[in-house]
Amino acid sequence: MPFIDLKEQYQALKPQIQQRINTVLEHGQYIMGPEVKELEEQLQGFSGAKHCITVASGTEALLIALMALDIGPGDEVITTAFTFAATAEVIVLVGATPVFVDVEADTGNIDISKVEGAITPRTKAIMPVSLYGQVADMDELNALAARHGNLPVIEDAAQSFGAEYHGRKSCNLSTFGCTSFFPSKPLGCYGDGGAIFTNDDALAKACREIRVHGQERRYVHTRVGVGGRMDTLQCAVVLAKLERFEWEVAQRLAIGQRYNELVDVAGIRRVSQRAGRTSVFAQYSVFVRDRAAVQQALLEQGVPTAVHYPIPVNEQPAYKNKSVTGHTPVAQALASEVMSLPMSPNLDEATLQRIVAVLAQTQSAALAA
Repeated sequence: MPFIDLKEQYQALKPQIQQRINTVLEHGQYIMGPEVKELEEQLQGFSGAKHCITVASGTEALLIALMALDIGPGDEVITTAFTFAATAEVIVLVGATPVFVDVEADTGNIDISKVEGAITPRTKAIMPVSLYGQVADMDELNALAARHGNLPVIEDAAQSFGAEYHGRKSCNLSTFGCTSFFPSKPLGCYGDGGAIFTNDDALAKACREIRVHGQERRYVHTRVGVGGRMDTLQCAVVLAKLERFEWEVAQRLAIGQRYNELVDVAGIRRVSQRAGRTSVFAQYSVFVRDRAAVQQALLEQGVPTAVHYPIPVNEQPAYKNKSVTGHTPVAQALASEVMSLPMSPNLDEATLQRIVAVLAQTQSAALAA
């Protein structure tokens, strides 16, 4: 049983993917070819955002967004302690200081009640993470940011493209939405890729220039930039996958909800789904005691698992001396118990029941030991 079944998805879309790739190979425009603009237009339409700028990765998307806001040394960016390191990495790379706050115990998303107390005169942005495919409370966060001088809000939506928040799409909920097309994401390419979404014309222009070394036009560099383009072949792959993406989102939602029912009956604690939000279940995560033993027992039964994430970012060696952090006991607790189960749009009922039955059995055995 694969943890994520990318081969099955490829087989379902093989003719479309091959045709798209062959078209690029024929025209030979591997950098900024026509598929780049085509993908950006389709992603704009899907998300509802005015602008989409494709970039080299989800990490590059966050970095370019910070650069477009001119955030740098002496500035602070508030973010969550419970995320992948890239969220904090980009803040440090522009010379700013990450300010970590704790998370909600039931979702793992940033705890909005902790954000206001972390705001200082040096705060220049807030960067929530839409963890495991479920959007954070963006309305409350945007209102808080507005009360404090219209602070920009950057949604790290690397795991949540396709999710909805009160009828609006992730990536079109704040100043910036930044997503990833890493192969295992809900919408993935066959390498690295990402995108930035915004409704601000000036910020969109800045992002487009920054991704091509700060060029306003060829060899005219109006700002410091990076080599941050998404290559044409990867855009072609995503274009092919977009053809059935809405079906995959619906499948992920249905499978996630069925997982919820089975896990609840088994008495296993899981990530909560909040009212008004539809998750794309980038991961399906539960919380278990004696995780290592449970993982080993599951593996022996042919059920792979993963941990997202075993160490809060504020406890990582690279960031301990480069950040400001409050007390984050919830993030610490979640990190010691969180475990992700296989998730794919193609999981069937029998497989789901088997996974949860083995999980319940191994968890009971671990607790009894």
